[in-house]
Amino acid sequence: MPSASLDEAREILRRTFGHAEFRGRQAEVIEEVLAGRSAMAVLPTGGGKSLCYQIPSLMRPGLGLVVSPLIALMTDQVAGLVQSGVAAARLDSNIEPWEKAQTWERIEAGELDMLYISPEGLMTSSVMDRLRRTPLALIAIDEAHCVSQWGHDFRPEYRMLGRLAEIFPDVPRLAVTATADARTRDDIRAELRLEDALEFVASFARPELALSAERKRGAGHKRVLELIEARPNRSGVVYAGSRDGVDKLAESLRAAGTHALAYHAGLDKNVRAERLETFLEAESAVMVATIAFGMGVDKPDVRFVIHADPPASIEAYWQEIGRAGRDGDPAEGITLYGAADMAWAYRRIDGREMDDTVKAVQRRKVGQFYAMMDGANCRAAAVRRYFGEEGVEPCGQCDLCLSPPESIDATQAAQKALSAVHRLGGRFGRGRLVEHLLGKTKEPSSFEAGLTTFGIGKEFSVNGWRDLLDQLLFDGLLKEDPNDGRPLIGLGDPEGVKAVYRGERRVGLRKAPEEHDPTTRSGKPRKRRETADIDPGDAALFEALRYWRAGEAKRQHVPPYVIFPDRTLIEVAQTKPGSLPRLAAVSGVGESKLARYGEAVIEVVKGFES
Repeated sequence: MPSASLDEAREILRRTFGHAEFRGRQAEVIEEVLAGRSAMAVLPTGGGKSLCYQIPSLMRPGLGLVVSPLIALMTDQVAGLVQSGVAAARLDSNIEPWEKAQTWERIEAGELDMLYISPEGLMTSSVMDRLRRTPLALIAIDEAHCVSQWGHDFRPEYRMLGRLAEIFPDVPRLAVTATADARTRDDIRAELRLEDALEFVASFARPELALSAERKRGAGHKRVLELIEARPNRSGVVYAGSRDGVDKLAESLRAAGTHALAYHAGLDKNVRAERLETFLEAESAVMVATIAFGMGVDKPDVRFVIHADPPASIEAYWQEIGRAGRDGDPAEGITLYGAADMAWAYRRIDGREMDDTVKAVQRRKVGQFYAMMDGANCRAAAVRRYFGEEGVEPCGQCDLCLSPPESIDATQAAQKALSAVHRLGGRFGRGRLVEHLLGKTKEPSSFEAGLTTFGIGKEFSVNGWRDLLDQLLFDGLLKEDPNDGRPLIGLGDPEGVKAVYRGERRVGLRKAPEEHDPTTRSGKPRKRRETADIDPGDAALFEALRYWRAGEAKRQHVPPYVIFPDRTLIEVAQTKPGSLPRLAAVSGVGESKLARYGEAVIEVVKGFES
């Protein structure tokens, strides 16, 4: 592409979106699409994937068509584009018939720059017939990992999109995603017929994210309450594995004084839409949700994501944790996990109707995820290596970097536990097994009381034995039988169990800190960085600008961040521009926003100084 075209793209970046320069591999991807060639881009969450198709849509003749899997995601992106002065619209099931008719009129008149649509909506004969008569600038397939059966969020309707290569042979197609390992990328290229297209894979590093994980105690809800209580007045997302879990956890948080909302597929769609809107517009709120909420969140100032129940793959983990810190400011990803979660993930896969080869891959992904959770090496580095990055260094800020776990030799205790399971015949769950080892079973039978393993486990507390049983389950030395919701503990790998009995295999057990903040060396809660670095002298003006933004957002019924993100308001508070030209130099202030909000922002600045 001639340098003049790249200069033009950079000017649109500055004029429309208010940014001075491209990041990462954005310029390379844009260059390829502007040249009329298809491509695949794997860029990290928050890495600016959308600009890779938004800018070419504004530069190439015709309509930019974006295929997206979730209404919430489309709504958010369209709202942001309209704020930046881009003629964008969406077609989905929530759009009224008169709005759809109006959108098609704009398309046929050549007045629309970009159109967002779901794969199901796109592939209907009526929509396809109209688009065949419409000049297209490009076709972007967002969240492209949904097309792959090897990915973490396979959606059969995405398979239809391979036909676009035949229907629109001269239109460049761009597949974008944030989470795809090498096998998934190969599948995306094959399914979307992008075998000859260039592939752009950026680093998966998210230096603003501090990762941590800890083993659950019970359902983990009490721990979630503690974590959120330690992070007041911040926006966050909590993922729970079931609708009932979501409702109960949100209710507990509200009872504790947190502005918490519940979101899952069992709610009426209007209730879901209302709660999503409330969360996006709130300066601080906690959304408790199932993964139905996953890709629909584009709120840049989410400061933490907590997994009350863990996902089943590293891809899903990175996608969901990636909702935090999209503005580039410090954020946290905290995961609670346990052996019962791992067993449930395996059972869920086994219960699905899918090819045995696919099942084997999905089971391997579960194993890789829990190996990373329960490992002893840098979490961020483990994720990056999983996605194929080389030369990765430890992040220096995850819990395992800050406080490497100590390990004790628990082989002798493991022998006792395995022996107890064997003698009890796999007829009891973990709670009863712990009672047996401690000799605290209420009214034990004469058979049980006569076993040599009854009461031989006095060296550990109840929690200590639970931790060891978890370790033996993670190591495959024990296994859980679901038993209709009342899991029973049995022996696992026979050869591994024999090796432990004979002392040929060591069992290590993490030594947990007494106090419990997994991201500090001492275990005591650290003083956390605020949303962004700002001098105390500028903080009051920053809050005044946020107050103005909140009022403007409420008036327009849009999320505050689509007007200006926090980072832009911080720069305004720091530089205190007294004129429109000076305000135009602030990152995030494009021409449309300067015209729309410039005078009001300068008035806030001047009024604050007077």
